[in-house]
Amino acid sequence: MTKHEIDDKSPSIVRDFNKCILCRRCTATCKNVQEIGAIDCINRGFESCISTTYDNSLNDVDCTFCGQCIENCPTGALHEKENINDVWTKIKDPDSFVVVQTAPAVRVALAEEFGMPIGTNSKGKMVTALKRIGFDKVFDTNTGADLTIMEEANEFIQRVQNGGVLPMITSCSPGWVRFAEKNYGELLGHLSTCKSPHQMFGAIVKSYFAEKYEIDPDKICMVSVMPCIAKKYECSREEMEVEGRRDVDYVLTTRELGRMIKQANINFVDLEDSDFDAPMGEASGAGAIFGTTGGVMEAAIRTAVDTLEGRNVEPIEYKEVRGEKGIKEATLNVAGMDIKIAVASRLANARKIMEQIKEGNSPYHFVEIMACPGGCVMGGGQPIKDAKTRASVDVRKLRADALYSIDEKSVIRKSHENPVMKELYDEFLEKPGSYVAHKYLHTKYEPKEKYNLN
Repeated sequence: MTKHEIDDKSPSIVRDFNKCILCRRCTATCKNVQEIGAIDCINRGFESCISTTYDNSLNDVDCTFCGQCIENCPTGALHEKENINDVWTKIKDPDSFVVVQTAPAVRVALAEEFGMPIGTNSKGKMVTALKRIGFDKVFDTNTGADLTIMEEANEFIQRVQNGGVLPMITSCSPGWVRFAEKNYGELLGHLSTCKSPHQMFGAIVKSYFAEKYEIDPDKICMVSVMPCIAKKYECSREEMEVEGRRDVDYVLTTRELGRMIKQANINFVDLEDSDFDAPMGEASGAGAIFGTTGGVMEAAIRTAVDTLEGRNVEPIEYKEVRGEKGIKEATLNVAGMDIKIAVASRLANARKIMEQIKEGNSPYHFVEIMACPGGCVMGGGQPIKDAKTRASVDVRKLRADALYSIDEKSVIRKSHENPVMKELYDEFLEKPGSYVAHKYLHTKYEPKEKYNLN
């Protein structure tokens, strides 16, 4: 039997063909759902195997690290690059101050790792488990999402009012950003310069939070629990640091957190509920819906509309951008002008939007793009569901509905009304779009060489 070399060069994904059964679910997902085609069946007969062109590493081809292949692999031949041991080492290091933050989509999926129903909101149990594991502070990435909206809504308004590049496109999804850098380098000016929520939050914890609470920022280790394996790649990007400090040190997937909880012999199902640590654990309902397709757009519009109208606008739910449709469109009349928006999930749909822009036919002012079908709730780091479950249950809807329920029950439902945001800008960032805000919260994107088959 031929022994195949394990491909672990990528920061996000490991490919071990020794476990492969040639079912081709991964290639079907990559080619037909995402329309990337980074992997395929190569060679013939007994030598057939799933690989890349010329058997290169996934790191060196046009893989976007979305992880949808992992979600569809039945044997574990494709899996995330694990950082559990790295995090345990930091937790046990007495000189490290280890902070963890959790994305909105994690709390509505983690319980599935322990046999609980799909879409269970296990926020309270999750926070308790993280504290028992030994993290020094447990914060909410939803707060980072509110911060992203403060900057992104301001950036959109500035572009609209001052003749900036339109449509502006969200930049929260690192798989989408890598896709854009590799395929549409000439159109990168359309992307928002905002970092994603967890990167913003990491930068703030290592600056504002560290200074306010007199913690040496060089001793802070920031761990993000994400539904996405592309976030592992994102945190390793050279742009994601300020003054030589990485915004985020390690990214764990929802699955990895599940394994850590089991390694710690914690009975997750019977845990009592806990709250995120103050002061960085307070978030709005708008931050919660970031985890589903259309959520970033809806959250941004809530703040942008209030700002442009100069008043508190109701109703705040923009259901035109909700649901499973791959591309959703709407026109909003705001302050006397029509703003055309679009929401796309799945990279095949991102390509349609970008081709429209490339041809000069785009009617939009603002576009949200997420790499994964249905958004972060269906990210490549989420609990894996077998084919029978996927065929009989709408996993995306159950998880998304749980996020919308969090929003509906929230006292604060607009990012700019979050008191943590007001305090943060008053004490540190000054105002959205300021020099300080750009230093810590914004980044740049550059064209990346597309893999050449010749």
